[in-house]
Amino acid sequence: MKIVVCIKQVPDTTEIKLDPVKGTLIRDGVPSIMNPDDKAGLEEALKLKDLYGAKVTVVTMGPPQAEAILREAYAMGVDNAILITDRKFGGADTLATSNTIAAAIKKIVNEDGCDLIIAGRQAIDGDTAQVGPQIAEHLGLPQVSYVKEMKYDEADKSLTIKRVVEDGYYLLKVSTPALVTVLAEANQPRYMRVKGIVEAFDKPITTWGFADIDIDEKIIGLAGSPTKVKKSFTKGAKAAGEVFEVEAKEAAQMILEKLKEKFVI
Repeated sequence: MKIVVCIKQVPDTTEIKLDPVKGTLIRDGVPSIMNPDDKAGLEEALKLKDLYGAKVTVVTMGPPQAEAILREAYAMGVDNAILITDRKFGGADTLATSNTIAAAIKKIVNEDGCDLIIAGRQAIDGDTAQVGPQIAEHLGLPQVSYVKEMKYDEADKSLTIKRVVEDGYYLLKVSTPALVTVLAEANQPRYMRVKGIVEAFDKPITTWGFADIDIDEKIIGLAGSPTKVKKSFTKGAKAAGEVFEVEAKEAAQMILEKLKEKFVI
């Protein structure tokens, strides 16, 4: 079994701030981490490796410093790591990003094969949840998103998946090759092994630029991005609320009137 896991280096959103004048993210001094949903997806891949001896390859697209999360993935137990980096890929929205990653995965499939692609549900710096499903569409693969649990049937090469929805969950079965996107709460990712940390810095990271993957320059980077972020801003503070000390019956009537006033009911 061969698995490709898509991971992303993101700013730690608990530390991030916005420039009040420019409306842009202040990244200076903000630590970067592996995206939590992606780390949960990586753990699912490593669990399959533990059970079935799967070969796990991680792929990330980003600047050269994104190599740090590939080293972390090595320390957790992956077999191969690929960094997709080139100035031509810069400024990409979700569509241009998925075009690039899908082209890289096609190269992996052609060279080594792939039975399963795992991505996180969404990245905490964008919250779009679009890249994983878009990759599946580019590759013509069946996809299941919002995965909380999955089990692999080696006999018929299928996955039984618990997919979370707002009012419950679905139990689905999908044949591989396929793509799944995993929720951060799906599992507790393993810690890096001490031996793994030491060995991670001796292992090779394959680097691919624009010239290494078969893709049209018109559909990547800023030029290939149909959407642009005009401005980012923080949510304004709410006005102070009113406090009423009344009996339960009167309180219920007041709530009812407020809901009608706001056209909730």
